[in-house]
Amino acid sequence: MRVGLVLSEALSGLRRNASMVISVVLVTFVSLTFVGAAMLMQMQIGQMKDYWSDRAQVAIYMCTAISQSPTCVDGVASDDQLAEVDAKLEGPALAPLIRDLRFENREEAYANVIELLGDDYASVITPEQLNETYWINLVDQSQSEVLVEAFKGMNGVEEVKDQLQYLEPLFSALTVATYIAVGIAVLMLIAAVLLIATTIRLSAYARRREIGIMRLVGASNRFIQTPFILEGVFAALLGSVLAGVAVLAGVHFGVDQYLRQRVDFVTTWVGVQDAWLVVPFLILIGGVLAALSAGFAIRRWLRA
Repeated sequence: MRVGLVLSEALSGLRRNASMVISVVLVTFVSLTFVGAAMLMQMQIGQMKDYWSDRAQVAIYMCTAISQSPTCVDGVASDDQLAEVDAKLEGPALAPLIRDLRFENREEAYANVIELLGDDYASVITPEQLNETYWINLVDQSQSEVLVEAFKGMNGVEEVKDQLQYLEPLFSALTVATYIAVGIAVLMLIAAVLLIATTIRLSAYARRREIGIMRLVGASNRFIQTPFILEGVFAALLGSVLAGVAVLAGVHFGVDQYLRQRVDFVTTWVGVQDAWLVVPFLILIGGVLAALSAGFAIRRWLRA
C-alpha cells in the first residue's frame, strides 16, 4: 500500500469537509474533557477518602452530669464504668482493630475548648460540662461500625461517634457529580461517533466517482477504506489532544492556582502529574472510537 497516496487522500478529505471535521473536533473535545474531569474527580475522591480514613477517629464520649442519654441516668461516668471501657478496648476482640488510643480527661478537654474558642468562654464553660473521651484511631477505618456496636447502649457511655461519617455527604455529592460528568461524557461520545460516521459517509459520497474508478482498476477495499478511517482518526485525535490540554490547564489553573489556596479543609488535591496520567487514556479513547466508527461507516457505505 502506498502510504503517501493514502495520506494525501485523507488530507484531501479533511480539506473538503472542513466544517464537519471542525464539528467532530469540537464534539470529541467536549466529550473527552468531561471524561477526563470525571476520572480526575474519582481520583480526588479516592485521595480524600484515603487521607481522612487514615486520620479520622472514633470518639467514645463518657457521661457528664448534664448528659441526657438513657445510658447516663447515674450521672457522671464512674471509675468502674471507665475501667469497663478500658477492659473492652484492651480485650482480644477490639485490641487488634485499634492502631492508637488516647484518653482525654475533663481538664484536657476544657483546655482544648478554651484554646479553640478563646478566653472569653472561660467563664461560660466549666470542665464538669465536658465529656471524658476516648479517641481511637483504627487500623482499618471501615471497621468503625464494630466499635460503635461494641459500646452502643453501654452504661456510662453517652455517645460513640465516627468522625468519618461527617465527610460522607461530601463524598456522596462528589460521587454524584462524577456520575453526572460520566453521563454527559457518554452522550457526547455517542454524538461524536455518529458525527464521525456521518462525516465519513458524506466524504465517501463526494468521492464516489473516484471510488468507482479505484474499483475498476482493481484497488482493494483496504486501500479504499484506509483514507476515510484516517480522516476520522485525525479529527478525533485533534479533539482528544485539545481535551488533554484542557484537562491539564484546568488542573494547573483551577486546582493548583485556585483551590489549593482557598479551600483549607481539603489537604490533598489531584495535581498536574495525575492529569498527565489521564491524558493518554483520552487520546486512546478518541482514536479507538474514531477508528471503529469510521471503519464501520465506510464499510457499510461500500456495501450499499
